[in-house]
Amino acid sequence: MSAPDATPAAAPEAGAPLVVAEHLMKTFRLGHGEQLQALDDVSLTIRRGETFGLVGESGSGKSTVSRALLGLLPLDSGSVRFDGQEVTRLGRGEMRRLRRRMQMVFQDPFAALNRRQSVAQIVAAPLEAHGVGDRATRAARVAELLDLVGLGPAYRDRRPREMSGGQCQRVAIARALALDPDFVVLDESVSALDVSIQAQILNLLRDLQRRLGLTYLFISHDLAVIRYMAQTVCVMQHGRIVEQGSRDELFGDPRQEYTRGLMAAIPSADPATERHRRRSAALAEGVGA
Repeated sequence: MSAPDATPAAAPEAGAPLVVAEHLMKTFRLGHGEQLQALDDVSLTIRRGETFGLVGESGSGKSTVSRALLGLLPLDSGSVRFDGQEVTRLGRGEMRRLRRRMQMVFQDPFAALNRRQSVAQIVAAPLEAHGVGDRATRAARVAELLDLVGLGPAYRDRRPREMSGGQCQRVAIARALALDPDFVVLDESVSALDVSIQAQILNLLRDLQRRLGLTYLFISHDLAVIRYMAQTVCVMQHGRIVEQGSRDELFGDPRQEYTRGLMAAIPSADPATERHRRRSAALAEGVGA
C-alpha cells in the first residue's frame, strides 16, 4: 500500500477523553456448552480529536469492542462512558439521541449500501430517520456531504451498482457524517479496496478529521494502515489488550512478542528490504517446520 510511505498523521493536541471503556467483559455462548471469551477485561480511553488504532488478527475481539463502545452489544460487565454519559445505563430514547453523535463505516461498501436506493436517498436516510429538516433542507445537506467526500452532483441519482468500490465507500462516509457526529468507528474500512484506492480514502479521512474535528476509532489487521492513521495504538489478541501506547512507542519499541510478530509482517517500501524480510521469514518458517 502506498499510503504508509507518506507522513503519518500528526498527533493532535491532547483532548479530553471522549470514550472511556473500563473492564469490559463479554462471553458468547456457542451451544453444546461451549463458550467464547470475546472480551477479557478490556479498558481503553479515546481522546477527542485523535485517531485511536485498534489492531489484531481476525477473531482478536476488535469488532466486539467497537460494538460495545457504540452501545450495540450487551456486556457481561464493565462500563462505557461517552462524553461523560454511561452508555450502558441509557434508556432507549436517550440512546437514540446519543447515536447521532456516533457513527460507523463498515468494511464492504457494496454490502453496507442499499442497492435499490440512489446515492441521494442513501445519504439522506439518517436525516429522515431522525426527523432532521424538511425535504429542501435535506437535499441541500446531501449536496454538501457529497461535495465534502469528493463526489459531485452527478452522483446524486446513481445506484451503488453503477459505482466503484472507492466511490461507494465515499458514499458510506457521507452517510456516516450526515448527522454531524463527534465519533466515527471505521471497521476495516479500506481493506476491501484496491491498494491505490485505499490511499485515497485514508487521505480523505484524515482531511475530514482536520476539517470537522472528528474522533476516530480505526480498526484494522493491517499495521501499515494503523501506522499511517493513528496516534494511539492498541493491540488485541484473544479478547485481551496485549499492548497499548502511542504510535511512536509501539512502532519504535514494541514490548510484546505478539506485537513484534505483527510488526515484522509489515511490507517495506524499499524493494531490497522487503526481499530480505521475505527471505528471512521463509527461512524461519523452514527452520520451524
